[in-house]
Amino acid sequence: MRGPKPEPIRLSAIEREALERIIGKSTSEQRLVKRAQIILLCEAGLNNQHIAKQMGVNRDMVRNWRARWLLASHRIGGVAATGDEKALREVIESVLTDAPRPGCPPSFSEKQIIDIIALSCEDPQACGRPISHWTPRELAEEAQARNIVKSISTRSVGRFLKRSGLKTA
Repeated sequence: MRGPKPEPIRLSAIEREALERIIGKSTSEQRLVKRAQIILLCEAGLNNQHIAKQMGVNRDMVRNWRARWLLASHRIGGVAATGDEKALREVIESVLTDAPRPGCPPSFSEKQIIDIIALSCEDPQACGRPISHWTPRELAEEAQARNIVKSISTRSVGRFLKRSGLKTA
């Protein structure tokens, strides 16, 4: 039994070219390449089942990316009409990128992280520490002593410092 025919995707020449550039670029993320290929196959008139079989993916994945493209088609078309290839590539990549997924809220506020990084710039001996350079363990203890945070692991302190580009002893 056949299902409903999927809504067709119509691409302008510049949109097709932008998708083909994503596919042909050796530095493109493979998930973007696969999604761009799906969109081009949708434009070719294949149904979701045929595309899924050809691409080796689930039919729901094809349905999802067809729907996402169709939802964003006005935005994509508007940018394509300007002729700005860079802006078009950025819009297409944003459409083909995964949506943010919900997760655990951060354990530390930005202010707490900034305060810990600022603390690492202070002289440990001025804080009464008998060391010449901060270690993540010493920073964690000092951050708790100053009530910057209620508790923090040395690993978290190390991650904050690594992201900021600072090094500890």
